[in-house]
Amino acid sequence: MNLLIRLRRIQAITVKEFRQLSRDRLTFAMVIMVPLLQLLLFGYAINTKVRHIPAALVDQAQTAGSRALAARLEAGGLVVFRERLVRPADAEAAITAGRVKAALVLPVDLARRRQDERPLGQWLVDGTDPLLANALLRQAALPEISQAPGRNAPFAVTLLFNPEQRAAVNIIPGLIGVILTMTMVLFTALAVVRERERGNLEWLITTPVSPMELMIGKIVPYIFAGLVQLVLILALGVALFDVPINGSPLQLLLATLLFIAASLVLGLVISTLARNQLQAMQMTVFVLMPSILLSGFMFPYEGMPVAAQWLAEGLPATHYMRLARGILLRDASLASLAFDTLWLAGFTLLGLVVAARRFHKRLD
Repeated sequence: MNLLIRLRRIQAITVKEFRQLSRDRLTFAMVIMVPLLQLLLFGYAINTKVRHIPAALVDQAQTAGSRALAARLEAGGLVVFRERLVRPADAEAAITAGRVKAALVLPVDLARRRQDERPLGQWLVDGTDPLLANALLRQAALPEISQAPGRNAPFAVTLLFNPEQRAAVNIIPGLIGVILTMTMVLFTALAVVRERERGNLEWLITTPVSPMELMIGKIVPYIFAGLVQLVLILALGVALFDVPINGSPLQLLLATLLFIAASLVLGLVISTLARNQLQAMQMTVFVLMPSILLSGFMFPYEGMPVAAQWLAEGLPATHYMRLARGILLRDASLASLAFDTLWLAGFTLLGLVVAARRFHKRLD
């Protein structure tokens, strides 16, 4: 008898929880969307086989044979020659600026090199991404039909910025973006929701503070918290993993400030959408997964299908990965990475406007 009563009580609580779950549309949607997102990201978008690497071509031979060789390499699908440059120095500048990941230099005496054991040309490769560099190293070792007997490899390879191919050199700058995304978005995603749950919104309504002023005031303290995280990660990265700082610390600071602001604003927008802290955390997880998996932190951006790349371009983490790695490892500048710099600035301004307007509507 006691067992039957207990089972009925359990049944009543279970029915009540099912009804509550069905009324909470966001939680119910997350039950469906989280596994669906994981399936699509891991099964479709994530691909360790690098394809269509943006490259530059420095054809100093300018012959039918050199053009045929470049066309053959491009037809293989590994590289796409997006720029035709004149000098190897121009190619190195393009790699430093992040416009291309590699450059093929074909010398003037290409025709004579086909007859002896010398390499046909030279690949200049951005070595900061080991997966990408290894793919091009394998490409450089592939035999050509026109190569002379006894030649070990048709192309020489020079790895720039990370000749030892140490994974930590690539991981640590990206880890800054991942950690800042996880903390900054979550902190501010809970900000407005916490005020609502504590009953402080009614008090804020009676003050002369405008929604825009409130949004800016909410993010300023966390900017300093983000800078503390930046210094901590960089210091440990240099001390423990010997990560080089080849670029300007000031440039990195400015780029990080932009990214912190963009991440905080994203969290504010989430906080205006969520009704409680649980929903805010659920929505944050929904943003964090693609930010980690599609930003280029773990898997090469070039290996993803076009649809996944479009989605990645809408994430602040993707643009910061390029900025952090470019400045830290390649000594790039914000000017040479202007697209990513302006994108983060524009995202921050747009997000502030959206968050302020949504907050105003919630007050109404």
